[in-house]
Amino acid sequence: MKKILIVEDERLIAELQRDYLEIDGYGVEIAEDGEAGLDLALNGDFDLVLIDLMLPKLNGFELCRRIREKKDIPLLMVTAKKEDIDVVRGLGLGADDYITKPFKPAELVARVKAHLSRYERLVGTKEKRNEIHVRGLSIDADSRRVFKNKEEIVLTTKEFDLLFYLAGHPNRVFSKDQLFELLWGIDAMGDSQTVTVHVRKLREKIETTPADPQYIETVWGAGYRFKL
Repeated sequence: MKKILIVEDERLIAELQRDYLEIDGYGVEIAEDGEAGLDLALNGDFDLVLIDLMLPKLNGFELCRRIREKKDIPLLMVTAKKEDIDVVRGLGLGADDYITKPFKPAELVARVKAHLSRYERLVGTKEKRNEIHVRGLSIDADSRRVFKNKEEIVLTTKEFDLLFYLAGHPNRVFSKDQLFELLWGIDAMGDSQTVTVHVRKLREKIETTPADPQYIETVWGAGYRFKL
């Protein structure tokens, strides 16, 4: 049984999430503040964490950052806001995706299921992967590590997945919606901004000049491609 941790200070919302996830066969625990959530996340054996943005004691951004420092599991932010700054901050700190309140419980379950499935597939097929070397950039799929000119670059889970997928299909153009569906495992549902944020964060980390990228190129009106 997959285990989900819900970190949510509104009890009714947390219980609603728990009920729908349990109906679908998941084991669920609830933490009502950021500090309790951090303790459970780091010391428990959870497969995915749902993190509310506005939490007492430790906010969702800081909680996400501190979990990501220690754990390589899917982190989904649940927020009542959809302003760009909140999305950028959350994804930049290591969150894999976000869902905005109010949401349909079925949509939440679908996202959880998709992220768990993608994570399990990626981890379970490591032995089939190899290394990619392009102009000083090295991507080691087995260890999920990236180096540029022999210096390691630390990526979040989804940043690595996006980079490895694009680099594994060089010179092919993918739209934002295609990348979202391929790597997040669900219909884009208007969330292509998630891909935009991840591409921008990737460029900041791997490109010498992010405004003039040599690896991930924007094809205006079409999407992105990895240049060989």
